[in-house]
Amino acid sequence: MRLNEVVFNDAKPVEGYGPGFFRIGGQVVHGPVIAAPSGTRTWGGLDDIAALEALAGESDVIFIGTGAEIAHLPAGLRSQLENAGVGVEAMASPAAARTYNVLLSEGRRVSLAMLPI
Repeated sequence: MRLNEVVFNDAKPVEGYGPGFFRIGGQVVHGPVIAAPSGTRTWGGLDDIAALEALAGESDVIFIGTGAEIAHLPAGLRSQLENAGVGVEAMASPAAARTYNVLLSEGRRVSLAMLPI
């Protein structure tokens, strides 16, 4: 079996998470977080649409982790992001983190916004 080392370019992978926090690229962030090619930062949650719209130029898809359980995104949020030219996928935060890491390792232009579990 051949093993290949995964190389992440600019964006950092999600390395772990727990109640109220995420560890991304060695940095621990408490509360909602955005991980993108431009860096990791805190996020204001689903009401912080401007922070998500800013990701449109650097990402083809934004994965939105809705916490421990999957939840529907507000219709206005989804339509604003799609109008900004970016795809949106909502899923539970653990699934969003895994999906983000896989696509990031493939060199895809993806971002992640997650609510804590």
